[in-house]
Amino acid sequence: MKIEDEIKGRFRNEYHKGLINLTYTCKQLSFKFYQSLKEHGLAEPQYNVLRVLRGFRSEAPLSIGFIKERMLDKDSDVSRIVDRLVQKGLVSRIENPEDRRQKSVNITESGMALLDKMFNCEQKADTLLNNLTTEEVNEFNRLLDKIREKKE
Repeated sequence: MKIEDEIKGRFRNEYHKGLINLTYTCKQLSFKFYQSLKEHGLAEPQYNVLRVLRGFRSEAPLSIGFIKERMLDKDSDVSRIVDRLVQKGLVSRIENPEDRRQKSVNITESGMALLDKMFNCEQKADTLLNNLTTEEVNEFNRLLDKIREKKE
């Protein structure tokens, strides 16, 4: 369905329409993914932290700063997110012996088990764009990368 029909609105120009279309679509996809995460008691930033910890497990333990650099939402309060994950037993946090101000974070076996259990969420996420061909997804990714390259 066209964006103008979806939100019953008008746009100043095609650039405005493109931005609104992108924002609306992102929110739609994000909501569907959020519903899937909710079944497992996680918020999207918590899931993101767990994925970073799993992906860099060979380099563990990781600092809060290291995790923050790899977050999708750069404004995330990683310390607070880690606190919640510690309470759930999904990650462990210890004081860094070289710098007591630093905290080292590692994913626990429970955290790994949860991510394994959540594999169906990842598979569902893969299907959110399945109405596009592989070539269209490649072009879509190229265009999104190009948008982020824009210099002020």
